[in-house]
Amino acid sequence: MTTYGTIPTSSAGDSPSLEYISRAKERLRSGLATRRPWKEMFNIRSIGLPINFPDAVNRVKTNISFFRMNYVIIVLLILFLSLLWHPISLIVFIVMMAVWLFLYFLRDEPLVVFHRTIDDRVVLIVLLILTIVFLLLTHATLNILVSLLIGVALVVLHAAFRKTDDLFLDEEAASAGGLLTTPGSAAGPSSSS
Repeated sequence: MTTYGTIPTSSAGDSPSLEYISRAKERLRSGLATRRPWKEMFNIRSIGLPINFPDAVNRVKTNISFFRMNYVIIVLLILFLSLLWHPISLIVFIVMMAVWLFLYFLRDEPLVVFHRTIDDRVVLIVLLILTIVFLLLTHATLNILVSLLIGVALVVLHAAFRKTDDLFLDEEAASAGGLLTTPGSAAGPSSSS
């Protein structure tokens, strides 16, 4: 019997844990697919001084919307590196990273709590706050605050100095997935037809 064109979901010998691992790997790949290429992010030709303060703010908003996943990875990496000398904090951080993976990076459908769909921005903000609170409870406050300040400063500096002329952020991606939307993008479904 031929099965051309069909994709087997699982074979009889596969265990549920192997199937879960393969689904998790696929979701990790697709979740990280929203990350923009690092070459595009660090393109040296796209660096330039903003004309004025409103231009810098506009660049920050656009770049944060466009490179959101990259910026989250950078801040979390800086935070991880700062916790290498605090083992308890590092354990808490690794547990929180697992929570990040399942609730933010690996989700392929919207998060639903009590029959209400939770926006990605809300999940991001809640996870950031929970991560910071749990890490502060481990008494590594100075390291955490300094690493977060460094991470946020690097993100804002990059976002302010990276030109947005070559970025193509459509309105749906900006309103649905961006942390901040650009002034010209719609915040919801457009009423014009």
